[in-house]
Amino acid sequence: MKKILAFAGSNSSTSINHQLLEVLGKEVEVDFELVSLRDYEAPMFGVDLKNAEGVPNTMKLLHEKMKTADGLLVSVAEHNGSMAAVLKNTFDWLSMLEKKFFLNKPTVFLSTSPGPRGAASSLKHIVEIMPYRGADIVGHQSVPSFYETVKDGEIESEMKEKLTALIRTLEASLIQES
Repeated sequence: MKKILAFAGSNSSTSINHQLLEVLGKEVEVDFELVSLRDYEAPMFGVDLKNAEGVPNTMKLLHEKMKTADGLLVSVAEHNGSMAAVLKNTFDWLSMLEKKFFLNKPTVFLSTSPGPRGAASSLKHIVEIMPYRGADIVGHQSVPSFYETVKDGEIESEMKEKLTALIRTLEASLIQES
């Protein structure tokens, strides 16, 4: 069975991007390992710190998880029109281990927010830059107005159809990879 690793680009204990992935796993019936960046903390990246102390073990562990996955599913939080600092920091550290840390694996990027744009700015940015970091992007989707779109553990039907199609595309790309 192919392995999908999923994580939200947030370290909030109440992350709606993490919640989106949890609901997605149940609603769309996709089997993935969902991890939290809260379990992979790292100090703010800096060259001096990296040279003095090396790459944190937490980043090495996350990198190993990414290496053993067949595909990746990442839901991106947005802060002030860009990806959350914790995600940028994670990517900065991972790039010290391997420049193309997405390892050319099939990847789907999602984003959500309470507002009507659904973190579309951070998603656009991620989709533009992550191919340079080895993401083989097979799809992406912004989920607007999280609290209206996801209620009582269920995704609104039109969005559920879009997300289901994306997940099936990711799964199909994993089969083609074998």
